Amino acid sequence: MDIAGSRSKRLQWTTLVLLIISVCINYLDRGNLGVAAKSIQTEMHFGPSELGLLLGAFFWSYALMQIVAGKIVDRWNVMWVIACGYLVWSAATGLTGLVHSFITIFVLRLLLGVGESVAYPSYSKIIAAHFGEETRGAANGLIDAGSKLGPALGILLGVRMVNALSWRGMFIAIGAASMLWLIPWCLIAPRLSMSSGSETGSVAAPPSYAQVLSKRAFWGTAIGLFGANYTWYLLLTWLPYYFETDRHYTHDRLALLGSLPFWSVAASATCSGLFTDFLVRRGADAGRVRRTCLSWGLLLCAGLLLPAVIIREDVLSNILFTLACLAFGMFSANHWAFTQTLAGQDGAGKWTGFENFVGNTSGVVAPYLSGLTLAKTHSFLWAFGIACFFLLCSVAGFTVVVGPARPVLWTRVSDPAVAPSRT
Repeated sequence: MDIAGSRSKRLQWTTLVLLIISVCINYLDRGNLGVAAKSIQTEMHFGPSELGLLLGAFFWSYALMQIVAGKIVDRWNVMWVIACGYLVWSAATGLTGLVHSFITIFVLRLLLGVGESVAYPSYSKIIAAHFGEETRGAANGLIDAGSKLGPALGILLGVRMVNALSWRGMFIAIGAASMLWLIPWCLIAPRLSMSSGSETGSVAAPPSYAQVLSKRAFWGTAIGLFGANYTWYLLLTWLPYYFETDRHYTHDRLALLGSLPFWSVAASATCSGLFTDFLVRRGADAGRVRRTCLSWGLLLCAGLLLPAVIIREDVLSNILFTLACLAFGMFSANHWAFTQTLAGQDGAGKWTGFENFVGNTSGVVAPYLSGLTLAKTHSFLWAFGIACFFLLCSVAGFTVVVGPARPVLWTRVSDPAVAPSRT
């Protein structure tokens, strides 16, 4: 490899490392409210249904802004778009520690969602442009591992920070420390080229939302993401509270066992991404192998999660939780790589944005419906049972609705005579 190529490769992977750190912080910021939930609830005197509303507030703005984020990422330099979003979400996190009312925390969680909305369309655009099929699984797997390390560290360190600094001090410290990421990013961003065009040929402009929404494959991935995200956001927002109130874990046990499922997803996502890349390099069809892996992961997760809640013996229950999360990592490593295969670089921004909009409405539904179910039944069993149902719906979306696992061929804007795209 020549010197220029070697430098380009180092720049590519350095950028990926910074993106992994950013998504780790991204999920730490969106999940730290779950760690502080019991303390905030005690101080501000509200019940499970109100807590569910607060835990879901982030997703209201996050889901809605995905549509805007997809257009922003296609229109402006994605490297600076993500920097601006990062600044907004870190500021919202820090300010949460200074407020004294339910409504103000609710508003700041909405602002957090606005800032974080640009993250995944940006990640998808950058990875689709700079990583080929033979490395895309690893890149997405590592990004996904970062999204699981965030909540794992959030629980592991957050519990200790709440004990040492109070819940207010935890938010202020995390928000202030997060700002440091912007220094290396602003140094590297001007050096990374974001040229247009895809492996199969450039189009004059990215496909419109109308084109994206006309594809059956898009709706399959959107349904699939909604179903999988329902379970993920149940774990992200309610799992620390579940361990503390239903299993009666002490803070020390909560810090360790509450973070273990997220460490498991991170490890599984990394290994699954590397494994599917290996199969692609050996000649396997990228779309087919990634879909097979993610579908089996969702099925195994559904089969293990409910027994983990039913069984009251702590050791066996935690083993089942961990295995369920290992299975979920098979999905999370390959989902965005599968989406990027279908959409290509040209369609990755808008496809990811709108898919994330549909998928993240579950972030509003899951925390609130789980809180409502808990208030009515005084048990988490129904909450996790509903999550398992949505996992099965997710499998149907990725298999039955998506149809053939092959790339969409976008109609060239400059050549209206091209035949309609296949899905």
